[in-house]
Amino acid sequence: MLESAARGLSRYGYGNLVLEHVAREAGYTRGALYHQFKDKEDLALAVIDWVDQTWRREVGKLIEEEPDPVLALIALARGHAVYCRRDVARVAMALKLEFSGRDHPVGRRLERVSESLVTLCARLIDAGRTARTIPAGPPAGTVALALVGALEGTVIGLAGQAPHDELLAARAVAGVLGLQRLPDGLD
Repeated sequence: MLESAARGLSRYGYGNLVLEHVAREAGYTRGALYHQFKDKEDLALAVIDWVDQTWRREVGKLIEEEPDPVLALIALARGHAVYCRRDVARVAMALKLEFSGRDHPVGRRLERVSESLVTLCARLIDAGRTARTIPAGPPAGTVALALVGALEGTVIGLAGQAPHDELLAARAVAGVLGLQRLPDGLD
């Protein structure tokens, strides 16, 4: 049900999401959906949490396995591209656009998840600068925001174009980091 809702939010946004269609696509009735979620807001909050948890389980482990900060950020980019092949890539972007500047539970939850990713990237950028594998430049938090934006834009723009999405996501991240090229063997 959550993956079906994530696809619906990704395709149509919150305002245009039809709960009956979500339930039907997931193989449930609308009544079964309302048995699990009190309303669209409750479902959207659960989707954000589900996307965050599955992303951390699938992509986060790639980052944790990589001790080198540059390679961890490249693994993040590649893993994110693969994760987003599920047609859930636009969930965050659609909800950000819809709830930007509004004080709403869905917007606040999404902001918290987004800040967590930016913080992770900033920490890796700082570590890479300390190790001198990432060149000095704008503050790490600013670079992390640009990195996440470039990554989201790349995977959305290249939806359905595997394996190019994965390679170009890695190249986008390398470019934002100020690297001349991807580390050897990753191109």
